[in-house]
Amino acid sequence: MMAVLITVRGRVQGVGFRWWAMGEARYLGLSGYAQNQSDGSVLIRAQGDPEAVGAMIRLVSEVPTTSARPGSVDDIDLEWVEVIPGARAFGYR
Repeated sequence: MMAVLITVRGRVQGVGFRWWAMGEARYLGLSGYAQNQSDGSVLIRAQGDPEAVGAMIRLVSEVPTTSARPGSVDDIDLEWVEVIPGARAFGYR
């Protein structure tokens, strides 16, 4: 089990990016959330199986997108964080 904070920059607010991230994360079996930030970025907290976390990072950052990701991603930052025991759902904030 592993957890990461992914800060996504680009045109990612107002385009359905958080809904897309939620759908992909749920499909991958991840828990966490996607949240708009005041600087225009989106923060994704993804926790789960290492392969699923890696898949989420690839989906968020791949150019061109193979998953019909809305908006456009210019840059991402990763921060590895502690796993939250018992976390089971993925949502948006």
